[in-house]
This record gives sequence, C-alpha cells and structure tokens, in this order.
Amino acid sequence: MGKNILIVESENDKHFFQAIIRKHNLDIEITAPVRISDEDYREMYGLNHQKLKDALGNLKANIQKGEIEKVGVIIDVDDDREEDKLKFVDECIQQVFSNSESLSKVNEFINLNFEDFSIQLACYFTNLDGKGELETVLKAIKKEESIYADCLNSWKNCLESNGKTIKDKDFDKFWVSIYVRFDTCSNKDKKQAGRKCTFEYAMKNKAEIWDLEHPALESLNQFLVLFN
Repeated sequence: MGKNILIVESENDKHFFQAIIRKHNLDIEITAPVRISDEDYREMYGLNHQKLKDALGNLKANIQKGEIEKVGVIIDVDDDREEDKLKFVDECIQQVFSNSESLSKVNEFINLNFEDFSIQLACYFTNLDGKGELETVLKAIKKEESIYADCLNSWKNCLESNGKTIKDKDFDKFWVSIYVRFDTCSNKDKKQAGRKCTFEYAMKNKAEIWDLEHPALESLNQFLVLFN
C-alpha cells in the first residue's frame, strides 16, 4: 500500500495541517513546503509554476517504487478566483504528468498517469469565504482571548491616519504572530519565548488555542478525509 503525500506552501501550513491530521488520526505525510508564493518567486497570480512542478516531479521516483498512492496539493486561494487557481495547478500537472486527466474541481481526485503507473491527486485552496490564506482562517478560528492581537486594529488605523498602509495579508500574519506570542504563551513559556512562543511549538503542543472543529474548516476536513 502506497503512502498519502500532501504538498503545501509554507512551514506554517505544514505545522497547521499536521495538527489537523493528528486530530483526525489520518495517514498522510507532508513534504517539505514548496514556497510557491514567496515574494522572490512571484509570477502570474503571485505563484511560481516551477516550484510546484519541481514538487510534483520529485514524486516520480517514489511513484515508480510503488510508494505513493494519493497526492494532495493545498495552496492559498489569496485574492484569486478558484478557477484561476485550478488552471495554475492543472498547468503544472500537465507539464509533469502529460497523460493525466485535467483538474477541474477541488476536493475531487483525478488520475495522474506516469509511464505504467497511475496515482490519484486532489487539491484544496485554503480560504475563508472564498478569499485569503491560512492566516485569514486562523484569525477566524482563534479560541482564546486575543486582546494583544486585536489591539493591532488601532495600530492599523493609526497607520492609515498617517498616510501609511499595510496589506491585509501582512496584517493577518502579524495578528497571528502576536496572538501566539502574547495572547496564548504562558508566563512560564515566555522565559523560553524563542522556542515556546512560536507557531510551530503552539501547533505541536497546544493546538487547542485554535478551534479545529470550526465550521470554517469543514471543507478542508472533507478534503483530508479523502485520504483516509
């Protein structure tokens, strides 16, 4: 029986999805993040085709060994339309696995054909109400009091009143880091803040600061259950 492999964008994505995988006791491995939307690699739609193609191509040797059964791709929808993101992923798939079915829907498997081998692939786009990224979702599913993080709204208003702006994407990332560092890190853990007040540590040791049963995660959970 082959493995189930998940391709994700960032380290934070990896830590978050691992927590959900543990919660639901799913048999899914996550590869090294592909960082397809780093600022240094921006192309059309802010994504880098080569990064995803490399990640898919790196699976070929393991496919030939019969070590992979299903592959999942999770990337942020950001401000793009779902159909544009599907087109992006499908273009990468067709260039790496040219005899494969076309990808036209999320949360639905297609067959990837490679030489005499065939595996299944499905994709999901992280979003909240059709927009955003992981941090957008995290803000919506926070479970603890978030006074420190919420006070950033006043800071944002101050910026705007002084003719400065911050992108929503950057603001949400800042909000999550403050929530983890100041709202949910105990005084004891703050003595080792560099290790214990990080997102990675939080997801591994106190994932309960997020509501992993939140309705906003319903479609994501449906996607991951496909691999069960």
